Amino acid sequence: MKKILIVEDEPSMRMGLGDNLEFEGYEVATSSDGQEGLQRILNESFDLVILDVMLPSMSGFEICKATRKKGNNTPIILLTAKGEEIDKVRGLELGADDYITKPFSLRELLARIKAVLRRQPTASVPPSLSAKSNIIELGRLKIFLDAYEAFSDDEPVKMSHKEFEIIRYLWDHARQPVSRYDLLENIWGYEDDQPTTRTVDNFIVKLRQKIETNPNDPRHILTIHGVGYKLIP
Repeated sequence: MKKILIVEDEPSMRMGLGDNLEFEGYEVATSSDGQEGLQRILNESFDLVILDVMLPSMSGFEICKATRKKGNNTPIILLTAKGEEIDKVRGLELGADDYITKPFSLRELLARIKAVLRRQPTASVPPSLSAKSNIIELGRLKIFLDAYEAFSDDEPVKMSHKEFEIIRYLWDHARQPVSRYDLLENIWGYEDDQPTTRTVDNFIVKLRQKIETNPNDPRHILTIHGVGYKLIP
């Protein structure tokens, strides 16, 4: 049974989400405070976190940033009342896996949850046990795709869940042009109200900074003008 943590300070929203997710067969834990929510994320094991942006003591953005800084890659869906693109992009760049704007339907939330969980790795596997076919070397990085770990000169490199999935998709389509819309559909996993192509570009910039010897003159993740990107191993 998948375990989901809901961090939401509004009692009716927290209880309503919890009841509906339990009805759908998920194990649910809840928190109403930002600091408490962060500690639970870091100290307990969850398959997914539903995280409100506006919280007492610590915002959802701050929680997301702190979680990823600690190397915790638990998938996060942000709940926000803000519809501005800049807030959505900020959340994704801080390491969130998806976002949903209030008000939303239960059906939409369940679809987002299922999409994120489909992309979530199964139980963590140490790199030494990973299948060799899922260990790749790309530029300055050695990447363990199944373990969601990356290293440069034997030093760990922090990468978000989304960054690993983008690399996996590009690697599976190596030397083939991949459009930004392909990445949006296959990585973000839904069609309506999806992030813009600008979001994809921002993620590519961050990946180049980690992979390329000279990010301004990339050799591995190339831009195909008018189309998208192409990965060269």
